Amino acid sequence: MSHVYDVAIIGAGSSGICAAIQLKKIGLENFIILEKGDDVGGTWFWNRYPGAECDVQSHLYSFSFEPNPSWTQPFAGQQEILTYLKHCAEKYELSKHLKFRCLVTDCNWSDEMAYWQLISGEDERITAKIVISALGMFNKIVWPKIEGINKFKGELFHSARWDHDVSLKNKNVGVVGIAASAVQFAPEICNEVNTLSLYQRTANWVVPKPNVPYTKAELASLSDEENLRQSRNKVFEQWDSLCTFQDKSIMAEIERSGLERIAEVQDPVVRSQLTPNHPFGCKRPLFSDKFYPIFNRKNVELICDPIKSVTGSGIETEKCTKKHDVLIFSTGFETTTYLNAINVSGRDGINLRDAWDDGPQAYLGITTSGFPNLFMLYGPNTNQGCILYMIEKQVEYTIRQITRIRKQGLRWIDLDPAVQKQFNEKIQQEISQVDVWQASCGNDFYYRAGNSGRLVTQWPNSMTAYDKAIGSSDEGIYLSDA
Repeated sequence: MSHVYDVAIIGAGSSGICAAIQLKKIGLENFIILEKGDDVGGTWFWNRYPGAECDVQSHLYSFSFEPNPSWTQPFAGQQEILTYLKHCAEKYELSKHLKFRCLVTDCNWSDEMAYWQLISGEDERITAKIVISALGMFNKIVWPKIEGINKFKGELFHSARWDHDVSLKNKNVGVVGIAASAVQFAPEICNEVNTLSLYQRTANWVVPKPNVPYTKAELASLSDEENLRQSRNKVFEQWDSLCTFQDKSIMAEIERSGLERIAEVQDPVVRSQLTPNHPFGCKRPLFSDKFYPIFNRKNVELICDPIKSVTGSGIETEKCTKKHDVLIFSTGFETTTYLNAINVSGRDGINLRDAWDDGPQAYLGITTSGFPNLFMLYGPNTNQGCILYMIEKQVEYTIRQITRIRKQGLRWIDLDPAVQKQFNEKIQQEISQVDVWQASCGNDFYYRAGNSGRLVTQWPNSMTAYDKAIGSSDEGIYLSDA
């Protein structure tokens, strides 16, 4: 048999890096990190579109064990975040554990041997006793099902795989989909293009995001550990309150500030088209101070007519035909796929896709019944507030289980199916009490599993509540085998 790792981590983004660092902290060195890309960073490695930046202030969007007083602005950009993640990987000496350009396609559990065998795209076999999935939500790109998309003769790419070799200077550019990415890159490219046509299906709330770079005096102050800690705590309290969408006064203030920004759009028709008809939080919240002003430019057009087809030279809607030199599809990811992005088989050969036929589900978003020694980070129903905070808590839980396996000499642990059933019934009940998620706004694509309608992405409570749920005792939760 080839070498057997104690742990295999799939993915070298924030989750994978955090898990690897904590494994090393408990003295576990026999692990491997399998990454399909050429470097660490995950989302921040792949998403390199102009203007890409985080929507959570970086004093919180960073690991608690590795604070960074040198963020240049409250909401850091893609390159700065990627540099930070590379710093973490280097500081904690992860390079010897990393295997790049390794796309895991299959992950199969052996009941007899009590280990996982992972298969890469090159048919390489990697064996590990424990697997940590650090795939998260943003793996599989969504290409819309539009007739003729392959007939376009100009340049075409997805915003999540931005083609920087394509010049947009003086080009007629069409953007399909106006959500998180487009809200950030549209203001960055509108100055260089000849025309920018933004195809909108549903209006989103885009609320203020003040992101003025820190002054030298502010940076000097933040170099003090206590000041930096206080800044992080303040941001945490803001997000911990906001993320539940329960404080109606906060929600009303956010919507008021969003409407104030929309009011800056001079054309009354466009202003009306950009105004959402659903409550803030029904869809993924968006943040920008730069987005709405672009609609006062003569070279920017908002098109709300349903798209009929892509032609060889542009886009045909129900009311018009536009010629474009470049098409950019800002249509997001299959956010409800999770570990189903690869083929996974567990005990008795059960396939994860069959186990999740009713939609992805896991206890605390981390473990799912029938799949021993398998832990997920940023798994089902864990998307909330600051994801790096949530990831740290999931890693804390995972390390606790791995430590238990090692100390007790267990071959495997597997979640009790009754525990999973009870947990998911409870969480779906709590989700049903979050009124903004019950409103009609076309959020099924981002939040809900299409085959069941279950909301499978969001944690319905505060980050503090998730920390409490992680707990410190796991008695009666797992089946095990010594």
